[in-house]
Amino acid sequence: MKIHEYQARQLLAEAGISVPCGTMVTSVEAANDAAKSLFDEGATLLVVKAQVHAGGRGKAGFVKLCRTPEEVNDAATFMFGNKMISVQTGPEGLDVTKILIADGVDIDREFYLAITTDRASGSNALIASSEGGVEIETVAHENPDAIKTVHIDPLDGLLAEQATDMAKNLGFTGLQVDQARDIMLNLSKLVQDTDASLAEINPLIVTPKSEEHIDGEVVAIDAKFNFDDNALFRHPEISEMFDPTEENASELRASEFGLNFIALDGNIGCLVNGAGLAMATMDIIKLHGGNPANFLDVGGAATLETVKEAFNIILSDEKVEGVLVNIFGGIMRCDVIADAIVSAAKEVGFTVPLVVRLEGTNVDAARDILKDAQQELPTMQTATDLEDAASKVANAVATTCA
Repeated sequence: MKIHEYQARQLLAEAGISVPCGTMVTSVEAANDAAKSLFDEGATLLVVKAQVHAGGRGKAGFVKLCRTPEEVNDAATFMFGNKMISVQTGPEGLDVTKILIADGVDIDREFYLAITTDRASGSNALIASSEGGVEIETVAHENPDAIKTVHIDPLDGLLAEQATDMAKNLGFTGLQVDQARDIMLNLSKLVQDTDASLAEINPLIVTPKSEEHIDGEVVAIDAKFNFDDNALFRHPEISEMFDPTEENASELRASEFGLNFIALDGNIGCLVNGAGLAMATMDIIKLHGGNPANFLDVGGAATLETVKEAFNIILSDEKVEGVLVNIFGGIMRCDVIADAIVSAAKEVGFTVPLVVRLEGTNVDAARDILKDAQQELPTMQTATDLEDAASKVANAVATTCA
């Protein structure tokens, strides 16, 4: 599960990590009120940031520095009135329904800091770089030596000595070292306490020296958190941060029925049991010139109702111009799938080509069900094997679209 930046800032602040003051708003009017309040409190620079679950906001024009209420009004009007399109959103873009209005800060240096799971070691790792403010993938490609990594013991956690050494290796000096160390330790504890799978601060900055902070202040001005869905039952306060408007509606609908569904860009809907078989099905569709519209694994314990819902989800996608059903019945019975196909046909109808390949438990009964319902399923073809099924659905869609 992902959360917004304003929520991540809240978690950081509660963990004792310094972040600038800010307010989340959902309208231009609220943005103007928040800006007035911050300016009245002495702010001279505000940052207006769209709150969406995608990167590339700055390059897309959805992060604005504002020095007057009028500039804030213009920025908020633009963001609420336009879709944000970046390399991470695709050409369709994302609607902006929330904006963060926050204090701007002067920046002397920028750093990158994150904690995530290292799959190789099976433990969390602290990852940091003195080249913050840019995508870490770019740093890894252009200057991999700039990225420092420390593995965190799952029992002892991040040690103060490790954090101090990391701070010094990154180039923090003077009082900055203790500030950076404490931020790393607090972030590590926060990750452990919330079962976060990723906690990223980019950038972590040092402000210019001042009378109040003679060596500058270390501050987190942007943050990103992902959480392990399987652990959310332990964290109701984190679950409440979930924003369904940022998720694919079909994927949310599928999750309610225990279906593993991921929307893709193609036009051939797939209903398969088993993740490995689903991946193989998508590969062979591509091999025959088709383009999968989704990954959908109904699992091994699906009921008639959940399978019918899977069909409803697939057919609700306007891009779908054909459907391939590929079931290898073990725990999942083929006759359940056949009954669901017939039921779905009666409820929503199949107006697009449908190719069905069934093998395994109760396959003979399933074939009889489909044979008896052929008149109700005029667009249906059966297939002898996966190769035959992929070829038939790809050809059927190509013929329909021609």
